[in-house]
Amino acid sequence: MIYKSKYLILLLIQLMVLNLFANDANKIIEKANNQYNRGLYDSAIINYQSVVDSGIEAGELYYNMGNTYYKNNDIASSILYYEKAKKLLPNDESIQYNLNIANSMIVDKIEKVPELFYQRWWSFFYNILDSNTGAILTLILFALLIISIGIFILSQTRNNRKVSFYLSMFLLLLTIVSTTLTWQKYNNSLKHKEAIVFDPSITIKSSPTQNAVDLFVIHEGTKVKVMDKIDNWVEIKINNGSKGWLPEKSIREI
Repeated sequence: MIYKSKYLILLLIQLMVLNLFANDANKIIEKANNQYNRGLYDSAIINYQSVVDSGIEAGELYYNMGNTYYKNNDIASSILYYEKAKKLLPNDESIQYNLNIANSMIVDKIEKVPELFYQRWWSFFYNILDSNTGAILTLILFALLIISIGIFILSQTRNNRKVSFYLSMFLLLLTIVSTTLTWQKYNNSLKHKEAIVFDPSITIKSSPTQNAVDLFVIHEGTKVKVMDKIDNWVEIKINNGSKGWLPEKSIREI
């Protein structure tokens, strides 16, 4: 009983600390918002960054940072934080709109490799859900599938069994698709990170050495996919499918 009381006290202390910490973070964000509205962008960035450095992640916070960096004429940083916000709030139209504006201001206009119609459909559903939402949706669909199968087994009439059978098949298909999408998104997030280039101009190499053959040049603000890493070099891939190596210090992960 003594041990339980001790742990309960520790838990209450932790909750109090977290509550105080959250209140402090809200005050700092409010202060940063006021500084943004007054045009004090450097000060706002410092305060926003202090909240991020404390370990807090929120789409709205990253969106505000993206806006502040954009107003401060730091386009690469604005793109970075809009992309971070988009990962947490994938369906927010304001984030996508501002991201498009920021992307229109960078040097590189890299066209994406054309997709077949079924790839476009898959990409649409892939991008509409984040991993957590996809996992929740999969669980809901699976629960509905179990209920539908139960109705099929317990139904006495032919019509009810027929309806529940086709409903079960439909829910099974949706569950498989949702599971596949969620797993692919989770797997890609582990294997292939995305990043933003922060060098004004960087030459992409054929291998992870400075003396390797020059392949092409990309510029600040360009979004890349990180495919591999060797020492202080990373292999990247851009939208048109081109690959190459650049120093890790030239990019910042989304």
